[in-house]
Order: sequence, then C-alpha cells, then structure tokens
Amino acid sequence: MIFVIFRIFFNTNQIGFPGMVWVNTVGQDSLCLATKLTVGMEEKNKQIVSLPALVQHFNLLPHPEGGYYKETYRSAGQIPAHALPGFTGDRNMATAIYFLLVKGNFSAFHRIKSDECWHFYAGDPLLVHVIHTNGSYELIRLGNNIANNEQFQAVVPVGAWFASETAPGGEFSFVGCTVAPGFDFTDFELAEAEALCKVFPQHASLIKRLCRD
Repeated sequence: MIFVIFRIFFNTNQIGFPGMVWVNTVGQDSLCLATKLTVGMEEKNKQIVSLPALVQHFNLLPHPEGGYYKETYRSAGQIPAHALPGFTGDRNMATAIYFLLVKGNFSAFHRIKSDECWHFYAGDPLLVHVIHTNGSYELIRLGNNIANNEQFQAVVPVGAWFASETAPGGEFSFVGCTVAPGFDFTDFELAEAEALCKVFPQHASLIKRLCRD
C-alpha cells in the first residue's frame, strides 16, 4: 500500500482565525483527513480584534434588524425585473456586507427574497436560528471551531425566517453576508411576533424572544 502525506500550515493569527494543521493521507482504499485546532486562539482572537476598533475601522452603522453593518460590495451588473419573479424592480447581481453583533443584542427575525450566504470572520460564535418555509427549524453555528460543529460559511435559503445572536458567554461576533440577487431594503421584511407565532406556533417561544414587537 502506498501512502502520500500532505501537510499545510496556516499562520493566520493576525486575522483571528485558528492555526490549523491538515494531514491528508491517501491510500489505495482510504482517505483520511485530520484537523488540529490551536489551543487558546479564541482568547488571542479577542485581544487582536476589539469591538470599538471594528466599528471605527469599518465605519459600521446601526442595522434595522439589530447589530451593525457596512456594505462592502454591490455589483455593477443588474438583473432585469422581468427575469426576477416576485421582485418589484431590477436588482444588482450580488451584494455583500460586514455584520457585527454584540452580547445582549440580537438580529430580529426577518426574511428576504434572496439566498443569503453567511461568513464567519472574528470574535465569538454566532447562532443563526432559521425557520424554513415548511416549518422546520435549523440552528447554524458560525465560528472557527469545527470540532464544535461550527461553520465558516452557511446559507439561509430564500423565504426562510431567520434571527441571530452571539453564542452564550461570548462578547461579539463579526461576520459577513453575501446576497444574490443583490439586497434591497424593498425585499426586507421584519417579522411581527404575534403574526409569525400564528404561522409557526411550535416555535413561539423562540419567535417571541427574538422579535422586537
């Protein structure tokens, strides 16, 4: 049996991601992927990236759903309205933002007319609560600890209601959101707790906790 071993070392301390050692062993009948997470990186992460520094450096602004944001990209190309059923006009092909949440605050339940891809950057894990159109519930854990089932990227599908909050014990979560077709506030709908509870009574306690009315 022949084994080939590849090692890749990442030194990303300056951006708050954990150092990683990936070991890929390939044989005739097996493929093994092992991951080692550097201990203590979460504390170093918090020291390197502070909350005031993030707000000031990226010129973050209060977001209507809670937290802070800054649009970083809006495509020059547009999709015409006739190619977008359910939309009220032309839309940019894609948009992207930085998004920051701090402990004690939350992003209230809302939905949009596009898929939304979330990206984790720094800070503590972000919990994204998703209620799909069929009523099923999904908890997405955005973060850099893959041993704890956290993800660097995750997608909330079009039409799903979703809310987010920094994981218990955390201070803040710095993430990004990419939307395609591009985001427009016309396509943004903030949930009313009472109305949403009538549609999804099985999730009433969560809805009431993460709505603002």
